[in-house]
Amino acid sequence: MAGVLDGKVALVTGAGKNIGRAIALQLARDGATIVVNGRSDQAAIEAVAEDIRAAGGKAIAHLADVTDQDAVAAMVARAEAELGGIDIAVANAGLRRQTPFLQISLAEWREILSVALDGAFILSQAVVPQMIRRGGGAIVGLSGISTHIGTPNRPHVSASKAGLEGLMRALAVELAPHGIRCNAVAPGSIDTVRGASAGAQPSTIRVEGVPLRRRGTVEEIAGVVRMLVGPEGGYVTGQTIHVNGGAFLT
Repeated sequence: MAGVLDGKVALVTGAGKNIGRAIALQLARDGATIVVNGRSDQAAIEAVAEDIRAAGGKAIAHLADVTDQDAVAAMVARAEAELGGIDIAVANAGLRRQTPFLQISLAEWREILSVALDGAFILSQAVVPQMIRRGGGAIVGLSGISTHIGTPNRPHVSASKAGLEGLMRALAVELAPHGIRCNAVAPGSIDTVRGASAGAQPSTIRVEGVPLRRRGTVEEIAGVVRMLVGPEGGYVTGQTIHVNGGAFLT
């Protein structure tokens, strides 16, 4: 499949590590030029961009807080000026936090929703004009299993992801006439490096409850995203694709 995304430009948010990094590397392997985005760790996104370039691909690294409309607009404008414009956008940035419901402050609630939901809205609104000019495109939002099975201490995370899935469905219908496909991918228990603020893995998504009896890999999530944004996903839009080893069955 090498080269199937030749000529495409993909922007991946939260791409400095874990699932975002794997998605950036996968899309690059298939020929896409990558805008590697992160919020604060310049070294991390530069390392991902360098890995792509070292393998013969093309990439630029750009720091931007996805909740900052001006910062996202500047990033997308740079992509257009230097690379021609965005064809693929992956809204992967998100915050994982575990706080009992009655202890969640309004500030924390808004912080969590601002990244996964507001960030996807801001990103989509910024890239869609370029996609229309370029004849179409694909947007993928990274959701999660928590919003489907109910997870204690994460109501804000679940709400943000549920909103993200709703946004993708609405955009799928509205943007279809422009040839822009919009989908969500909902990972289950994935083998990633968890930040300190994420806390221990919730009991509702531990390996013991997964029929395949293992955690997924970041590469398996990246492979599904690659399918959705490539020609194989040409007739798929408005969907949430679950990748969870059977822990949640639609």
